[in-house]
Amino acid sequence: MSDPTFAARPTLEEVAARAGVSRATASRVVNGSEGVRAPLVERVRAAVDELGYVPNQAARTLVTRRNGAVAVVVAEPETRFFADPFFAQQVRGISKELTAHDNQLVLLLTEGAADYERVGRYLAGGHVDGALIFSLHDDDSLPVLARKAGVATVIGGRPGWSDAETGPTTLYVDCDNRGGARDAVRHLIGLGRRRVAHIAGPLDQTASIDRLDGVRDVLPDIDPQLVAEGDFTPEGGARAMEQLLEHSPDLDAVFAASDVMASGALRVLRQRGLRVPDDVAVIGFDDIVSVAEWTDPPLTTIRQDIEEMGRMMARLLLRALDPSTVPGQASVLAPIVTPTQLVLRASA
Repeated sequence: MSDPTFAARPTLEEVAARAGVSRATASRVVNGSEGVRAPLVERVRAAVDELGYVPNQAARTLVTRRNGAVAVVVAEPETRFFADPFFAQQVRGISKELTAHDNQLVLLLTEGAADYERVGRYLAGGHVDGALIFSLHDDDSLPVLARKAGVATVIGGRPGWSDAETGPTTLYVDCDNRGGARDAVRHLIGLGRRRVAHIAGPLDQTASIDRLDGVRDVLPDIDPQLVAEGDFTPEGGARAMEQLLEHSPDLDAVFAASDVMASGALRVLRQRGLRVPDDVAVIGFDDIVSVAEWTDPPLTTIRQDIEEMGRMMARLLLRALDPSTVPGQASVLAPIVTPTQLVLRASA
């Protein structure tokens, strides 16, 4: 006796019969092809809804040469990815945009050489139409793997490899890291602070380098002992703050290259009995609300629209794959750099 739970799936032939059109017409409507009259399109769509028809993805791929799937490749280990709210916001933006255009997100994380080999094989295997890659470090091989696999790619953040400026146009989405850092330091100086320190992010990443360059734009003669490198974690921010206080106990302001590092710095200042902002003013970068509004005191920071930048990455990739996918967008494909904004709270 057959199990009704596993009833046969409706076929494209049944959709065509219900709509009163040929199978070829039904196929063109289901696959989004143009050239079908509007009344017929409506009849086919109504038949699809009535029958609960779901296209066979394998067959659809043969017709469209598209998988309807995009790889999101993050050059970070699982422990970092799942602990940092920055990644959650960026992937949320990517997911929203892909979902709006009926594309699936495939998340790939990398930690060691074996992971890079796995990602390279997956991209080359024709499983996805394109790749969104972010959190790259110096000499990261992920863009090369994607290029060898022949998949369209958009990078999160300004690319830092040696031929990025001279080679073919690399599509990427970034914020004005350098300008945001300048705004942070100028604000601290405007408050009358004279010993401004900086907790940098990992200096093998372009965002960290650009933010440090922004600090140096305003303070070209900054004492090297007023700069300490962190790792975009609360613990890294705390270690950097300890280092700064050891070398420069008279510092009166700190600009941290991320909100989570600023939260670690605030913890150390509180443990040392230093009042914020009375003794030391603190500014972060990102404006991750779950961090910035819940620190003690709430954190003044430089805002970048992380979720929207994720959406922009996905939108740019979809346009590269098919310009008609995202209507109303300019036809020229080019990198995108978004503005930043100083958000004032109690810490500075």
